[in-house]
Amino acid sequence: MTDAIKDWTLPYASHRSPVLGRNVVSTSQPLAAQAGLTMLLAGGNAVDAALAAAMTLTVVEPTGCGIGSDGFAIVWDGKELHGLNASGRSPAGWTPEYFAQLGGIPGGGIPEKGWNAVTVPGAVSAWVALSKRFGKLPFAQVAQPAIAYARHGFAVSPTIATLWELGGAKLGDQPGFAECFLPGGRAPRAGEVFRSEAHARTLEEIAETMGESFYRGALARKMAEHSRACGGVMTEQDLAAHQADWVGTVSQKFGDSVIHEIPPNGQGIAALMALGMLDELGAGGDPRGAQPLDGVDSVHLQIEAMKLAFADLHQYNADL
Repeated sequence: MTDAIKDWTLPYASHRSPVLGRNVVSTSQPLAAQAGLTMLLAGGNAVDAALAAAMTLTVVEPTGCGIGSDGFAIVWDGKELHGLNASGRSPAGWTPEYFAQLGGIPGGGIPEKGWNAVTVPGAVSAWVALSKRFGKLPFAQVAQPAIAYARHGFAVSPTIATLWELGGAKLGDQPGFAECFLPGGRAPRAGEVFRSEAHARTLEEIAETMGESFYRGALARKMAEHSRACGGVMTEQDLAAHQADWVGTVSQKFGDSVIHEIPPNGQGIAALMALGMLDELGAGGDPRGAQPLDGVDSVHLQIEAMKLAFADLHQYNADL
């Protein structure tokens, strides 16, 4: 054996090939990313891909994404930025007096779970608004991957299986939760195939009516009825009054860059406040300088800036 062969520190040939492309879809779940890529291959644009991925995430990652969630978006159309705030309003019946008479929450606060913790869901309105203004493909086509995964099933990933089990332990006593998310009385395990025909039908109705059923039709009636049956106060009128709002963005300079966020009630302003502090202190300069951005002192400064920003956020812009 030669000395060269004995030297295990010698470099080895890499056979990884470079790949070029013009489009990319990035999500926390490969099936959702694939849904977005399917839209691009069908001639859709970035908004179509984002919507397909978002709808699919309500199926394959129900622990973190849901039809009943909110929606925010910042879209660059090649010339200017557009901000969309589709967060839901509180039901009209929510007043300080209402929560005070509920009891059980110190200071008359909002409960952690149940219908008295739920605002009007805005995500569906975000999907529709984005599709109408910027999408190229029919809305019903964009929803098809999510509908297919809900109807025919998908393999639950290890991370989602763990989160699903934790969510089941926390929410399993809520009316209707177990029927939807705990087949056989437990959360699906990693590798098991989960199907939800009800989820598929709901997405189909949303797609076929461009969201109208969700806010002013059969789905809205079902939500309001379930709210009443569970002691909530969300009504059909609350759902019908919802709208997604096109807004500008708020921005902050940091070094040579400008960062944009949705304005309040969006909470991205916390990041902008922290970046403003860091820029004022000169922490947004040359990363190769005396205090690189990933240096110990710089990271400590970033942490303290975020702590101050969160304090202001909770004082002036939080829900409570």
